[in-house]
Amino acid sequence: MTVISHLIDGARVAGQGRTADVFNPATGQVSAQVGLADRAQVRAAIDAAQAAFPAWRRTPPAKRAQVMFRFKHLLEQNEARIAELISQEHGKTLEDAAGELKRGIENVEFASAAPEILKGEYSRNAGPNIDAWSEFQPLGVVAGITPFNFPAMVPLWMYPLAIACGNTFILKPSERDPSSTLLIAELLHEAGLPKGVLNVVHGDKEAVDALIEAPEVKALSFVGSTPIAEYIYREGAARGKRVQALGGAKNHAVLMPDADLDNAVSALMGAAYGSCGERCMAISVAVCVGDSIADALVDALVPQIGALKIGAGTTCGLDMGPLVTAAARDKVVGYIDDGVAAGARLVVDGRGHRVAGHEGGYFVGGTLFDRVTPDMRIYREEIFGPVLCIVRVDSLEAAMQLINDHEYGNGTCLFTRDGEAARLFCDEIEVGMVGVNVPLPVPVAYHSFGGWKRSLFGDLHAYGPDGVRFYTRRKAVTQRWPQRKSHEAAQFAFPSNG
Repeated sequence: MTVISHLIDGARVAGQGRTADVFNPATGQVSAQVGLADRAQVRAAIDAAQAAFPAWRRTPPAKRAQVMFRFKHLLEQNEARIAELISQEHGKTLEDAAGELKRGIENVEFASAAPEILKGEYSRNAGPNIDAWSEFQPLGVVAGITPFNFPAMVPLWMYPLAIACGNTFILKPSERDPSSTLLIAELLHEAGLPKGVLNVVHGDKEAVDALIEAPEVKALSFVGSTPIAEYIYREGAARGKRVQALGGAKNHAVLMPDADLDNAVSALMGAAYGSCGERCMAISVAVCVGDSIADALVDALVPQIGALKIGAGTTCGLDMGPLVTAAARDKVVGYIDDGVAAGARLVVDGRGHRVAGHEGGYFVGGTLFDRVTPDMRIYREEIFGPVLCIVRVDSLEAAMQLINDHEYGNGTCLFTRDGEAARLFCDEIEVGMVGVNVPLPVPVAYHSFGGWKRSLFGDLHAYGPDGVRFYTRRKAVTQRWPQRKSHEAAQFAFPSNG
């Protein structure tokens, strides 16, 4: 049995002691094991990162950018290999895995602009013979803790930019699908990254707590469930760390009566059932303004859900693969059971879905509920599976109130032809990422990603301009050179330019 190792100080390091099984979700069989780092191994990664920091922070941003340019090229060359590893361990389709990687590469491209994004600001003669400037300096050793659902993309949200800003990085990826993450980290070393600048330690809560508690780790970035995000934010902030913790979501799509139904249905199919619903930006609630659009939506969705091509993710041309683990499958099935018990109308039932030749896989078919109400658990909680709920309201204002009252505020979208309605929605909705006729409004790499309310803990969003601010600290310098042969009297009043 293959045991997936850590990457510390530029070399693979075998785990010592505990391991976890890595499954192929399409078969339910163990495909490998991954070593779970103990505190000593996390300490070795921290020591390697700290030793590498002084030389790396002094490396000119242009040279750091050159490493990122080479890294981008290697990622593109190895796209098929990376996508296959993602599909084998996560279960998502090959096309979806390749799309994930491409969105991650966009962040490498942004990090390649290090000389531009780190320029700082300069003011000559801010006062008599006084020049002032501000510059962005790295924090030191920083860390990222990433989820199973995007083993390539989410780590690439973090460490390319952190490293381009002059920091050294420790990555703790999900232990459920670690192989693609490890391969990508090795490609960065192949691109010329000095050893110790990026270290990868696999693990569970013991590794996470070791990173939180280490005083050398100056900042933590996390993406995952809300309870863990709250824990990491609370414990990290209490120790004086800069923390950015992205949590859960319950994303609503609002359909107005004038929506282009064909386009809305196509968008909802991909947004609700793509990646088997295991996306923090997945649309899990369709809020229909009026019964007529709701009835038309149900009629249009049912045959398309029934036609979903579901199978082992490593097969090309599929729409959906399995869920990542048996526990994830059982949890989703439990939500469907709960929705039925609560009185929602189960229009399409994905429970018990079987794929020929993969009877042991963790499959759930596309599921559709109608007449869901806000008091139901399937409405309130993030399901993280291929389940779409339809809620009926009488007005756009009622739809917006529903969304604004929810504890999560990650993403939302509106389908309409009405510009006035779209403007009102964008202005008044209390959600961090908003789409108009765009179901998954994930910002491009030169903007920033993040939600509101209990979807984000911390002041700054991920990647883009906020990412630069998160991974640097501003230093303001004021400099004056007195004129020769001049004597200046002591000044006791507070200095000003007046």
